Amino acid sequence: MFIFFSIIKKSLAGSSPRLQSREKMADAAAVITVVLMGTLMARSPSAAAGRVWVEEEEGGQNGTARREVTYDGRALILDGTKRMLFSGDIHYPRSTPEMWPRLAENARNGGLDVIQTYVFWNVHEPVQGQYNFEGRYDLVKFIREVQAQGLYVSLRIGPFVESEWKYGALPFWLRGVPNITFRSNNEPFKIENEYKLVEAAFHSRGPPYVQWAAAMAVNLQTGVPWMMCKQDDAPDPIINTCNGLICGETFLGPNSLNKPALWTENWTSRYPLYGQDPRFRSAADLAFAVALFIARKNGSFVNYYMYHGGTNFGRFASSYVTTSYYDGAPLDEYGLIWQSTWSHLRELHAAVKQSEEPLLSGAYTNYSFGQQQEGHVFETESNCVAFLINAQHGLRTAQVVQTLNGVDSWKIFKEPIPLAINNATHTGNRLFEHLSTTKDETDYLWYIAGYDYRSNGYRQAVLHAESQAHLLHAYINNDYVGTVHGSHDGPRSIILKTPITLREGPNSISLLSVMVGSPDSGAYMERRTFGVRKVSIQQGHRKSHSLNNELWKHQVGLSGEMNKIYTPEGSSRAQWTAIDKPMPLPLIWYKTTFDAPWGSDPVTLNLSSMGKGEVWINGESIGRYWVSYKTPNGQPSQSLYHIPQYFLRPGENTLVLIEEMGGDPLQITVNTMSVTRVYSSVNELSTPSLLSRKKHPAVRLRCQQGKHITDIEFASYGNPVEGCRGSGSSCLGSCHAETTEFVIKDACLGRRKCAIPVRPAKFGGDP
Repeated sequence: MFIFFSIIKKSLAGSSPRLQSREKMADAAAVITVVLMGTLMARSPSAAAGRVWVEEEEGGQNGTARREVTYDGRALILDGTKRMLFSGDIHYPRSTPEMWPRLAENARNGGLDVIQTYVFWNVHEPVQGQYNFEGRYDLVKFIREVQAQGLYVSLRIGPFVESEWKYGALPFWLRGVPNITFRSNNEPFKIENEYKLVEAAFHSRGPPYVQWAAAMAVNLQTGVPWMMCKQDDAPDPIINTCNGLICGETFLGPNSLNKPALWTENWTSRYPLYGQDPRFRSAADLAFAVALFIARKNGSFVNYYMYHGGTNFGRFASSYVTTSYYDGAPLDEYGLIWQSTWSHLRELHAAVKQSEEPLLSGAYTNYSFGQQQEGHVFETESNCVAFLINAQHGLRTAQVVQTLNGVDSWKIFKEPIPLAINNATHTGNRLFEHLSTTKDETDYLWYIAGYDYRSNGYRQAVLHAESQAHLLHAYINNDYVGTVHGSHDGPRSIILKTPITLREGPNSISLLSVMVGSPDSGAYMERRTFGVRKVSIQQGHRKSHSLNNELWKHQVGLSGEMNKIYTPEGSSRAQWTAIDKPMPLPLIWYKTTFDAPWGSDPVTLNLSSMGKGEVWINGESIGRYWVSYKTPNGQPSQSLYHIPQYFLRPGENTLVLIEEMGGDPLQITVNTMSVTRVYSSVNELSTPSLLSRKKHPAVRLRCQQGKHITDIEFASYGNPVEGCRGSGSSCLGSCHAETTEFVIKDACLGRRKCAIPVRPAKFGGDP
């Protein structure tokens, strides 16, 4: 018998999915807290009975063996065996090829069976008919790396994916297809993801679109079961699945008795936004949520979104989304193991797998023991009960390895402010829409107009500009006059109202419209408009003079950007000059070089001294930065920016950045990231790890690969202060074995990992 016995606050059932509430529930739970991660395997289209043949490069005809996959009302079935599968999202464009083997290995060691990824259409076909499957876009190589670790793949092919990815991974050229309506039942474009969120907006065209998508998938006869995420009415044989924080409460369940309960996105944190504080999720909350899904919904498949979030390189993040993506996942942005989440979930996976038979084949009964308690029983002829133990914790730190504070090492290029009306890329007596003008090939669009000023006794004027972009910088006669920006959850329009000084006669108004990502979801995406919408100048108490229908020049992109001065070829043509003295000027390009740090630790740039812009390393964009946009706590949403080893050369590396707001590049540092301190605790009554052959509980320490234990800061066998993370006497309790430090050092120093059984004899008796 396998029992999930949960204390659940009934009053919170069905409430809004706030992490704080869920953590309180987790803390109150006397649960067998089990965190699964599960997903199918190669997730391409499906056949009617949910059957799939998976080829493996072992045995069989032509060197391959075929494995059959089906499903029933309880689970996915591999070669006739029901399976409890654990899965996690790792997106190949958000990491790099040299990271893939280690990511897959750490996922397997963490107890996963499956890796899930989207297929990102706009990286593979950025120009219609021109394809790219190279470098970090090599999907086949990524899948082979996953296969090499003995893992399956769940492939979410989209082609619309959302995923906080610009345009939901739809290539921008789709907007030019005649008569197209994105995400609707129209001939030019079909295929979906999480359609239920927008279905109502398309009225009568919504339900037929769902039916068409299901029929199309089945008729492809590829044999792989299909899932529809967040689609309660998924037509047979498509499996409807749940996405969210608490699917054990919110999921309505399979819409057929013949379908298993699958959770395709169990959010390990929340994706971060510029201007918002990070929102992490505890291992206890994850554990409680999954235990509830298994117990209440007969869940057999849970996928963590994300298991490794990675980095939004270049300009691929959607609106206001930071470059760092789901850094609090079990494998952090750099691929390091995030403790205690990774190890806690690893134990949970083992606990669930040990009881796979009763969970997937046993008779299910549930009991109510009052308002606060309920029991869920899965029973077969064989009995099985699993318990959880402690998990190791770790502290990740950034170590400065190089300070880029040498004035002589920096060069600058001042971005020219466009003034003249000639040589315009787009000219007209109106304000052009931002995205359709730039084709989303750049964040930047200049709006330039002339203004003939007559003071008429008014010495002061005020500029009014309204925009539906994310930022707006304003210049009058080449002089910077102000900036305004929006927010992810703020009003659609941003308004700049600033006093300006005009000279008698002709003046030049230059407005720089800036996007921080494009939308990733919603209905009628092709109709969304951005950019400057209204401009006027007011003198004193006189009526504002509208400039909306004046002759406007539009310049796509920055000069340095269009000339690619971040590449070796473009840089050689630019007129770089030395820095006389550091000054926080806007719209400045900076260039310097640095040596690649020794070793294999992840490398970052600390850009906390800068404002906003984009960074390139050896011509590769590591993404946008926006450290000047502070969170409610007064801190940058992100200050460390990942430089993959894949982008670095063994010796000198070139760093180029564009700074929009003004910052001090002399305070930029090159850092390495590593887990420098680990800590763990266990007591004599703890159950031994299910992953260990030992019969006694043990305290376990483990360094990341390439590291070893060099010192023991604190150790105590006795009754040390619970939860104490310091060292010395402040953490000692009233009972302490004096031999503890010697025992731990003898077992651990110089080793990558160690395990010390918690037995009185090991420490010279009971202290």
